[in-house]
Amino acid sequence: MNRKEQYEFGIVGLGVMGRNLLLNMADHGFAVAGFDLDKQKVSLLKTEVSAEHIVEGATDVQCFIGLLRKPRAIMLLVPAGKYVDLAIESMLPYLDEGDIIIDGGNTFFLDTDRRAVALANKKIHFFGMGISGGEKGARYGPSMMPGGDKQAYQRLHPVFEAIAAKINDEPCVAYIGNGSAGHYVKMVHNGIEYGIMQLIAEVYDIMKRGLAISDEKIQETFEQWNHSELQSFLIEITAEILKKQDDNSKLLLVNLISDTAHAKGTGKWTSQNAMELQVPVPVIDAAVTMRDLSFYKSERAIAAHQFQLTNRDDDYNFELIVERLKNALHFAMIVTYAQGMAQLHVASQAYNYEIDLQQVAKIWRGGCIIRSACLEDFRMAFAKNPQLPNLLLDKEIAKILQSRQNDLRWLIKLCADKGIPVASFMAALSYFDAYRSAQLPTNLIQAQRDYFGAHQYERIDMEGIFHTQWD
Repeated sequence: MNRKEQYEFGIVGLGVMGRNLLLNMADHGFAVAGFDLDKQKVSLLKTEVSAEHIVEGATDVQCFIGLLRKPRAIMLLVPAGKYVDLAIESMLPYLDEGDIIIDGGNTFFLDTDRRAVALANKKIHFFGMGISGGEKGARYGPSMMPGGDKQAYQRLHPVFEAIAAKINDEPCVAYIGNGSAGHYVKMVHNGIEYGIMQLIAEVYDIMKRGLAISDEKIQETFEQWNHSELQSFLIEITAEILKKQDDNSKLLLVNLISDTAHAKGTGKWTSQNAMELQVPVPVIDAAVTMRDLSFYKSERAIAAHQFQLTNRDDDYNFELIVERLKNALHFAMIVTYAQGMAQLHVASQAYNYEIDLQQVAKIWRGGCIIRSACLEDFRMAFAKNPQLPNLLLDKEIAKILQSRQNDLRWLIKLCADKGIPVASFMAALSYFDAYRSAQLPTNLIQAQRDYFGAHQYERIDMEGIFHTQWD
């Protein structure tokens, strides 16, 4: 075969994600080429290629681009930031009008907008695509969220639909929307991920420190929950983590891991942008805050000695406690998804994305980190009402929340007595109570603002804007 211009798709960056996606494409019969400046990564790719694969690797960018059929489709899987710009600059001299570049990294959506405008001036299409599923998902089926020129997507969708995870034979990929919609949806996906991970960690803490439940019982509980309405990837891997032993000591590995958490910033981006759009996402905010607080390990150690709490030894029915914890976690997880979806609803209008939230729920059902059983309920809610501003307003979801809210109230009272921090659970309940309040005390805040700053206010009994000389 003539190697020149015969390859269907190219990937720049042959790290774990890039290499696995390339092999996934090759598994599905596509001729693919990979590029990396690191010769060892190109060599590693070649060792993993089987006889039936049509795969080529290159360390020279001009040679790599020459392998691809036109219009070229090239995905970048390099670290976000300057490396994306450097990769684009290196390819530009060899690209033609109509070629397509896809950034598959965790890029901030405004950077995607900037790059799309710059490349559009050169008549090159630019897609920002969120990819979720990690190393295993990339190899065997991720969830993918591409956004950009809808017409150019026709060149990409056969490849993406072939390699995506499948739920009921439906691929977990869809055109997300205009501009940077793909990266924006992935950003919110990661914010929801932060929130749910924090909720799970808080439940673990309640059981371990608050209730002194054995490690074995905690592990069994998460395993059982994964066969209930809580079924999800994050619950599943939690059950796996909680039974993993350290190879050397044979102790549970999780008990040997530092409690100083790290982050790549996507949760923070979600919170920051939500504040700019005036969309409350307090569960995600709390999750970001708790990761930040974990860094202050030495200060926490001093405070732990300084502020000791007398813990009551209460008798509990284990089965009843586990059921109430499950219900509280289910409630808070739904609220976390609802906050993220509400942010997408507002952002779609603010940025002219035209996001179909039913499609988002649909492609998140498989392959991605936040896949869970409840996403089908959310898909159905948006199918009934595509303009639903908040999942809490769906009658079926409201029934679930109504039946579980008392368990969350019980959990928070329990944790307050025992001194166990449950910032995300508290945020979920406060959000729920505020959202269901027809009257909030912000009338007083408006009066205070007018008192000290003459900021004015509106009245409920007459039209207009008013100011009062309060003193």
